[in-house]
Amino acid sequence: MDTTTPDGDDRPVVLAVDDEKRVVQAFSLWLEDYDVRTATGGEDALDAIDDDVDVVLLDRHMPHMSGDEVLEEIRERGYDCRVAMVTGVDPDFDIVDMPFEEYVQKPVDQAELTELIDRLADLERYDERIDDLYSVVQKRVTLEAELPESELEDSDRYQRLLERERELEAETDDVIESMDDDGFEQLF
Repeated sequence: MDTTTPDGDDRPVVLAVDDEKRVVQAFSLWLEDYDVRTATGGEDALDAIDDDVDVVLLDRHMPHMSGDEVLEEIRERGYDCRVAMVTGVDPDFDIVDMPFEEYVQKPVDQAELTELIDRLADLERYDERIDDLYSVVQKRVTLEAELPESELEDSDRYQRLLERERELEAETDDVIESMDDDGFEQLF
């Protein structure tokens, strides 16, 4: 995805989606170094997204159309953007099969959002398999931080996630070896 806009602006285009207007206003103020679009609902988000959007910050719990439904529609429409679920919803095993790159729980601050967007925008530089690995690792880390080990061990979804992580690590060994230490540490 090319982050250069027609006027030569190479700032990542960020779509912030939350049903609370004050949240998207705060995101817009905090993210002045980016080209920020905002939406206060699922339908608005789908109207605002296009091929120029690099990163979507998406709340899960919204009336009328949930963030999960918006995410599904974004992927069905074929948009090649990175998605971070930025939400107050506690993660559960349902996140394993969701096509997003990162899961962040509210509250968040300006520094966290900036780092998140930069990380997600940097994924574009790498092989698609690195993006997949990043997503899987983030889901694993999120679940491990939120759920007891006994629940993780008993979950087929979690075990499938671990297996997918091992597969992707094996597939991307050559790409990971070619990454400099800073690039690897910044992503993982």
